[in-house]
Amino acid sequence: MKKVRTIRGTISPKSVDASGRGLVFAQNMIYNHSVTVYDEAGALVKTIPDSVDLSRFGAASRTDIVKGGPVELAFSPDGAKAYVTNYSMYGPGFTRPGADTCSPLRHIDNSFTYRIDVASLTVDRAIPVGAVPKYVATTPDGRYVLVTNWCSYDLSVIDAATARQLKRVAIGPYPRGIAVAPSSGTAYVAVMGGRDIATVALPSLTIGRMRNVGGSPRDLRISPDGTTLYATLNKDGMVAKIDIASGRVLRRVSTGQAPRSMAISTDGESLYVVNYESSTVSKIRAADMAVVQRVSTAEHPIGVTYDSRGGRVWVASYSGVIQVFDEVAE
Repeated sequence: MKKVRTIRGTISPKSVDASGRGLVFAQNMIYNHSVTVYDEAGALVKTIPDSVDLSRFGAASRTDIVKGGPVELAFSPDGAKAYVTNYSMYGPGFTRPGADTCSPLRHIDNSFTYRIDVASLTVDRAIPVGAVPKYVATTPDGRYVLVTNWCSYDLSVIDAATARQLKRVAIGPYPRGIAVAPSSGTAYVAVMGGRDIATVALPSLTIGRMRNVGGSPRDLRISPDGTTLYATLNKDGMVAKIDIASGRVLRRVSTGQAPRSMAISTDGESLYVVNYESSTVSKIRAADMAVVQRVSTAEHPIGVTYDSRGGRVWVASYSGVIQVFDEVAE
């Protein structure tokens, strides 16, 4: 990897996501209340504020303007829509904002996932979900949007066609990352409050468990053939490679201090892991989990995405910087 661009501005990116169609979105949380959109060269295309009138979307009777706090984003399979979670809602009618330490007993306000029309880069729907939604994923068949709700300990299952929440499924303390099988038949959910990964059968919503994969699984990625799952282990400071059929951990590797988020290359041969406390991004060879490269980043890298069209790795840091790296031979 070789750094080719550094992006600054009024940003505090928690995550960054490439559409694979020429746009990259950064979610700037409650610190800047926006989603910033860039072209694949890194030029700012638009800043989308998180302020909405929920009554426009049938989600409230009052016409007061409220704010969210964009956390994570996922694109529909056709790239026409983007779904972004909001840490909390702020404004009239919302009195119990989110917190990092919480439980359903605290009755924190439920939040919303916004749907963004990618052609116009505007919010066109606000979908009710649980308390403090974190990760969001779409199923490859385009049928569902899945959202983990950190403080209500559950998973929101949204019908993509109607943009309505169908059900919330209990997962356990602090659900976080989601990966969906290529067949769209199973979703895998990291349960960061323990050592397990939940399995959710779709559409029956039957829950199973991959037991004892490691301490506080946080982010998940799945191989293109659907046989292997990768997990960052927040408590252990490791990245695990898991055989999906058996649920067995095949290998674990240390990539740096506090590995957080991951991206996977289109061919499934490489993983890119940001290490929050060591301010680096590591490239892992997926076949044997060898760390083949480690590159310095801005302070506190937290989000990473692989742009399949440009062959570049984008890294978002809480310090207010996005860095773009070319994928080059070591």
